[in-house]
Amino acid sequence: MPLHHFEHFLIQTADLEGTRDWYVNTLGMRVGPSPDFKFPVVWLYIGDTDVLHLTVGGKNVSENRKAYLGQQSEATHGSGVVDHIAFRATGLRDTMERLQQLGVKFHLRMVDDQGLFQLFMLDPNGVKIELNFANAEVQGVAPELMAAALPA
Repeated sequence: MPLHHFEHFLIQTADLEGTRDWYVNTLGMRVGPSPDFKFPVVWLYIGDTDVLHLTVGGKNVSENRKAYLGQQSEATHGSGVVDHIAFRATGLRDTMERLQQLGVKFHLRMVDDQGLFQLFMLDPNGVKIELNFANAEVQGVAPELMAAALPA
């Protein structure tokens, strides 16, 4: 059973609208159709593909949510067992400018042997987001840390 592609990920949040708005306004996703699960859910799309599902989390989620999805964690902040969520991206300089305009702090990294320049940031829930750009876009942008510079 080989995997074919990334399907989606789900974030449970205490602020459904604020989290939705962050992904729409900061990363350019769009709100699209989602099933009626009888509990709050927002599906966010890149193009025609739903890639991020949001739902209300915490201690007081609906019984419908518990019955349908279960609930392994009451966390609404931090990555829990998920360290980060990664996307391939283009337009490094435009992205950096947009993040700066929005006041989103980010870190610059480079994985030189894989040809990746990376931006890492946190969403409003403390979930780490990784954006990967081709090294060809880097010209004149210095990483804060290169993977090759880490101790062996």
